[in-house]
Amino acid sequence: MAAEARTDTHGHEGGHHHRDVSGGWLRPAVFGAMDGLVTNVSLIAGVGGGGASSHTIVLTGLALLAAGACSMAAGEFVSVSSQNELIYAEVDKERLELEHNAVAEQAELATMLRARGISAATARQAAAEISAHPEKALAVHALEELGINPGDLPSPLVAAGASLASFAVGALIPLIGYLSGLDVLGFALGLAAVAAVAGGGMVARLTSRPFWRGALRQLLLGAGAAGITYVIGIFVGHVT
Repeated sequence: MAAEARTDTHGHEGGHHHRDVSGGWLRPAVFGAMDGLVTNVSLIAGVGGGGASSHTIVLTGLALLAAGACSMAAGEFVSVSSQNELIYAEVDKERLELEHNAVAEQAELATMLRARGISAATARQAAAEISAHPEKALAVHALEELGINPGDLPSPLVAAGASLASFAVGALIPLIGYLSGLDVLGFALGLAAVAAVAGGGMVARLTSRPFWRGALRQLLLGAGAAGITYVIGIFVGHVT
């Protein structure tokens, strides 16, 4: 099962750490859906290529759906929780520095403000005003020095739930035909191809890239994975 990329401790995916779009669910939902689709269509292609019955394909497909969705949810929960814990540890260090080295931290803040083009006098005044409020000072230092907003971190539960649900949906698509009584491997592969094109294209549009580029990329990746398992299934089916 493909492992998705994670943001690092300070979330340097795009500069500053920021909360995932729509409250932390979009990234795991996208990865989960594509992972579920590619994983299950590859499994179905392999088992189907080996000559398995419709009952066996449905059984293995549903088993993978359940196991994969739970695994993705657990992994996402641990990943986001660990990331948040690391961020909180960094923020706690910054809080201690503000408590024990207030003058030096205020001077450092003034220097950072000057780097943004603010005059020296204004930067010193602003740093003094911000430093008069410990929590505001901590938030500003965390944002400027660590690139994070301690009050705007993704929720592990939301990320896990989004990953679980989207993986299940993605994994269910190749099974629709078999669950409907249509024992045709080609139909399952075709349905998965349409879903890959639609999903890849929509992800591309979310990132302001051409629809066709994301659609083609996802289609080729899915087709490659399914093709490999199909060949393995045929080989194993003939050998056994």
